[in-house]
Amino acid sequence: MMAKTGDGDFLRTIAESVLQIIMEADVDGLVGAGRHERSGERTTWRNGYRDRSLDTRLGTLNLKIPKLRTGAYFPGFLEPRKTVEKALVAVIQEAWIAGVSTRRVDELVQAMGMTGISKSSVSKLCKDIDERVHAFLKRPLAGDWPYLWLDATYLKVREGGRIVSVAAIIAVAVNTEGKREIVGLHIGPSEAEPFWSSFLKDLSRRGLTGVKLVISDAHEGLKAAITRVLSATWQRCRVHFMRNALAYVPKGQNTVVAAAIRQVFLQPDHAAATQVWRQVADQLRARWPKLGACMDDAEHDVLAYMTFPEQHRVKLHSTNPLERLNKEVKRRADVVGIFPNEDSIIRLVGAVLLEQNDEYQLQHRYMQIEGMAALATPITEEVQPLQITP
Repeated sequence: MMAKTGDGDFLRTIAESVLQIIMEADVDGLVGAGRHERSGERTTWRNGYRDRSLDTRLGTLNLKIPKLRTGAYFPGFLEPRKTVEKALVAVIQEAWIAGVSTRRVDELVQAMGMTGISKSSVSKLCKDIDERVHAFLKRPLAGDWPYLWLDATYLKVREGGRIVSVAAIIAVAVNTEGKREIVGLHIGPSEAEPFWSSFLKDLSRRGLTGVKLVISDAHEGLKAAITRVLSATWQRCRVHFMRNALAYVPKGQNTVVAAAIRQVFLQPDHAAATQVWRQVADQLRARWPKLGACMDDAEHDVLAYMTFPEQHRVKLHSTNPLERLNKEVKRRADVVGIFPNEDSIIRLVGAVLLEQNDEYQLQHRYMQIEGMAALATPITEEVQPLQITP
């Protein structure tokens, strides 16, 4: 994973890659031929590299300036440093938020006073980003991951000449050490059961094991996929349930009804919560029958988290822990507007997730490790044989 190598700064590495591609393209023009290319128009040959550093707000960029056997080459963007440093950051940021569009990068490089960057050069840059992002998203997962959060962000993409909406599903998990990581990204129709099954199977193949609780919104087909693929319990997001439930009530009564339902979540254990849930449902049923039926259907799924360790419950009842991550994804995606294809979504969203995952690794444990012990059923209880007296 990129975070484990070099200085660990993904954005700085992208900046280095952009400048390196620009220099290679410039030298190809001076030489009259590409690397290892035979050409009658060749005027000279390459002769290795010399190291040069460039200080920017992103940090120090380590560049390799190509050398020539005859003549000399020095990239113009290295002088003056201050002006070009601002332009460089603008190029990287604009290319970043635009999904690294070939046309956009070409315009920005020309705005810096250089020759335009070719489509092949941008393709090389995209390939470099894609390799890093795919290595992160497809990395093996080790150990047990008791808790898994799934949340969808809806984006627009061009498909067959039409603009359609697709779901970018982000998966975050916590391991038995209490550490959380972003473990997956999948693009597709969120309501289709085959979509969820294929996503969960892919996570399992990569090593996601020991899942006991999956927290998500109520997507069609997800619950069945969780049971079949992971053999785990499903926790319906409490926040999303409240929004759905209050849709059955006039707006003027929302505050009163919400307060009544919240009494359930103040109970100390699952048994007490279940009892209060049924009492509240019966009280509300007389006035709003559809709300009562909604609570009957959702009872087990909304209260599933109450059967897990008390230390963890505050973070298990909803997908709110992913709220900040989703906002950052949306902020980047909104600038793009409509993505040209699904690959560009994975490139941009995957890069955002890679950066965020690096931050997770620097933070303290997300969950108390003491509560993890309660999740493991003692082996002696599972394998205790029947005692038959002769």
